[in-house]
Amino acid sequence: MMHSVLSLLFVSATLASPIVERATAPSVKIKNGIVIGSTLAGIDSFKGIPFAQPPVGELRLKPPQPITSPFGTITATGTPTSCPQFLTQVDTSNIPQDALGYLGDLPLVQTVTNAGEDCLTLNVQRPSTAKKSSKLPVVYWIFGGEFEVGSTQMYDGTNFIQKSVSLGEPVIYVAVNYRVGGFGFLAGKELAGEGSTNLGLRDQRLGLQWVQENIAAFGGDPEKVTIWGESAGSISVYDQTIINGGDNTYKGKPMFRGAIMNSGAVTPADPVTAPQAQTIYDTVVENAGCSGAADTLECLRSKDYTTFLNAANSVPGIFSYRSLDLSYLPRPDPGDNFFSQSPEVSLSNGKFTKVPIIIGDQEDEGTLFSLVQSNITTNAELITYLASYFPNSPNAVQVVTGLVANYPDQALAGQPAGSPFGTGALYNIYPQFKRLAAILGDITFTLARRNYLNVVSSQVKSWSYLNSYLQGLPVLGTLHGSDILYDYGTLGELQEPTQTTQTYYINFINHLDPNGQSGGTSSLINWPQYTTASPSLVNFRKATNVIIQDTFRLKASKYLGTKGSQLRV
Repeated sequence: MMHSVLSLLFVSATLASPIVERATAPSVKIKNGIVIGSTLAGIDSFKGIPFAQPPVGELRLKPPQPITSPFGTITATGTPTSCPQFLTQVDTSNIPQDALGYLGDLPLVQTVTNAGEDCLTLNVQRPSTAKKSSKLPVVYWIFGGEFEVGSTQMYDGTNFIQKSVSLGEPVIYVAVNYRVGGFGFLAGKELAGEGSTNLGLRDQRLGLQWVQENIAAFGGDPEKVTIWGESAGSISVYDQTIINGGDNTYKGKPMFRGAIMNSGAVTPADPVTAPQAQTIYDTVVENAGCSGAADTLECLRSKDYTTFLNAANSVPGIFSYRSLDLSYLPRPDPGDNFFSQSPEVSLSNGKFTKVPIIIGDQEDEGTLFSLVQSNITTNAELITYLASYFPNSPNAVQVVTGLVANYPDQALAGQPAGSPFGTGALYNIYPQFKRLAAILGDITFTLARRNYLNVVSSQVKSWSYLNSYLQGLPVLGTLHGSDILYDYGTLGELQEPTQTTQTYYINFINHLDPNGQSGGTSSLINWPQYTTASPSLVNFRKATNVIIQDTFRLKASKYLGTKGSQLRV
């Protein structure tokens, strides 16, 4: 579900470039004031535009509040503030981990990442030729980062927009900041009691409302918005389609008309009041020094920033042994219509926004999240570990036993099978590594995608893909998050995956068809729609792309299709 921190930092460092303003800086009058931006290489950039009141003080751990008064003139040319980052766990039982956790939370480190609570802003980038009357299609980017890290400052839409202009299909790029970690996804009965759950999703939603009210002033068309995300951002894109029972309207009009999901969609989850969610809340309360308070929520809101940050980050993080068993993620809140059902229930009930979609995965989604569990050496230990992800399932061990049976245990014979796929017996860095990587990747991303498509492809136009362009990379293969490097042109715009992916996506944003307005792009292979009768994928490779059938590991996906609802995190 999560985007590699290393990949995020690489994107940030590679895309960062000094902004050179033209003699007359671009300015746009929006609902609450005037925004002044900058121009470089034919792209106007407006960065750090506030879309909500600062979620600080009494608004900490509360739903985002819209800005209701004018803010005058804002110079939107600096580096936007990231929401507080959960870089690694503060763990007093593990001295090295504890030291790293506190280091990550130090004001200096959080400042280097430009993090702080007053972070609910978004970036708008457009071709410099755009005018208020242009009505350009809009892509709304939701970043990934395991719901624990990430920000808009790590991504720059310049290369993507330049490609759209060169194709004669210009787009406007919007990226939204949202609260992550304990600031955005803390659960528990206390937060459920006042309707303050899934705050990060609520931030994203308010950003979409801001687009509806303001994007026309930048030359965008509010009726032509596509939401796009990767990893946690991709899961968030799916979640935006099931919020409010699938109603995506604002003031009677749809807020988006298409969706692109890179690595992530349906993540079955127990409610915000489930025991494991309450344990996280209670741990944060204890480490904030609020256990004895009559109102623990009020106490958390009264704590200084660093105290609350350390407390929020005192639980297992993404690169801990618990890996994809996340401390913070969207959880259904049955008492609130906003996000009331586990995502797979909304899907099976047809309560999702019916818009065309693109969805796909990396070939080796799970390798990145299986590097540290080296004590898992036997089949029994693998089952025990995976079953612990699902503490409220009475049949977890039985279901997981049936699941892992679909991934042959050949480690002891010296012929390990699994991920990175296509590498034979190579790169099995501990006896169960390749099996664990295959299973984590499949249940979270790759086969979860297939089972999602088995439902939606009969109701909406759907296209799907599998990325294999790093096949053979030692240990990691085509790892989770590496697609961002190509999608944003980080490795150079002449890279084949960049050329093809950007063209398909820009076609989709403009015409809701990756093949373009005429149904085909001469320089690319035709991307067939996905159907259950013909489950075709574009397989993006390093030099050339091919069409393959989505039939690999079929027994495992069928098993998950029948048992998945028993595996809620």
